[in-house]
Amino acid sequence: MARAFVGIGSNLGDRGSALEQAVDAIGALPATTVTRVSSIRETDAVGLVDQPRFLNGAVELETGLAPEALLAALLAAEQALGRDRAGVPKGGPRTIDLDLLLYDDRRIDRSELEIPHPRLHERRFVLEPLAELDPDLEVPGKGAVQTLLARLDSGS
Repeated sequence: MARAFVGIGSNLGDRGSALEQAVDAIGALPATTVTRVSSIRETDAVGLVDQPRFLNGAVELETGLAPEALLAALLAAEQALGRDRAGVPKGGPRTIDLDLLLYDDRRIDRSELEIPHPRLHERRFVLEPLAELDPDLEVPGKGAVQTLLARLDSGS
């Protein structure tokens, strides 16, 4: 079994319900158990900023799925929960967003899958929930989540 972390977010429709349904969908994946869920926080959009505010959090899980299979299952869960990527700009509004952030201490760099998530270390809305779930968590190749948060705080 592998320990993985998934970022969850929503800024369209009933955001809270969407996140609850997403956690349920993750827990229903084969060979997967949700072990903890962070508190949910409201955040401003990053990148494409002219859109509604997000609700964001993170989920810690134990899974027997390989990283690629887990990503495919997360994308299928997004679709089942109403996410339609057609005609929506990258970083645009979404009913649900499930990002595979970390998978054990693995580093994967392929066009279809990058672990750790490529912008994880730059995003407070990802780092804060991860630090809440595991204050000692290490991001492979980047350092401890607490250190990464401190860098954001200091602006360096």
